[in-house]
Amino acid sequence: MRYVIVGTGRVGLRTARALRESGHEVVLVERSGERAERASADGFTVVEGDGALESTLQQADVESADALGGLTGDLNTNFLACLIADHYGCRTVMRIDEDYREEIYRKYADEVDEVVYPERLGAIATKNALLGGNIRAIADVAHDVQLVELTINAASPVRGYSISELELPANSRLLAFGKEGEPMTVPTDDVSLEDGDRLVVVADFDALGDVRSIVVGETGRAALGGA
Repeated sequence: MRYVIVGTGRVGLRTARALRESGHEVVLVERSGERAERASADGFTVVEGDGALESTLQQADVESADALGGLTGDLNTNFLACLIADHYGCRTVMRIDEDYREEIYRKYADEVDEVVYPERLGAIATKNALLGGNIRAIADVAHDVQLVELTINAASPVRGYSISELELPANSRLLAFGKEGEPMTVPTDDVSLEDGDRLVVVADFDALGDVRSIVVGETGRAALGGA
């Protein structure tokens, strides 16, 4: 799949790297020449210009993108980029800072597909918002450790397995389990994994890709509606 990321600061670059590591095509848009050069040196295709302008996004070939992430530190730039991308049929994900009041959040949230708080949830949350996928970041436990919730779906490789048969990679651990529509509990070995079941896993950032492959599969889509 193909993604356009507006903004190459810490949030934008980490999200772009996470998408690239999953085999997706990423084009970055950056207003700052210095940041654009840094992202280019990291191996990305970069369009230098204002992401709030349609002409700039056209240079990034937004017409062929599956989704756009407005991930700069400027809310207005992010919002305008998302509005333009929506016109071209893209899924839109907008970064917003936690200190915005609820009424401002609601105003913007109604106009985009997903609002993310990357300072709180990290790049994996932003990546999965763009994918519209079935893994949801809950919290950064440490600098390189995250707590994530995964949902079993029809494409899950472990669908039909029991908890005792679930083998997660090193540096990851199952913490909680919940049947669809039921509260999370401590998992028991004989429970079978079925569509809609949720697993909470703590994992090193480097292990998250393997966790996703094992639990939901690389091509599983939208079991959480893009959460």
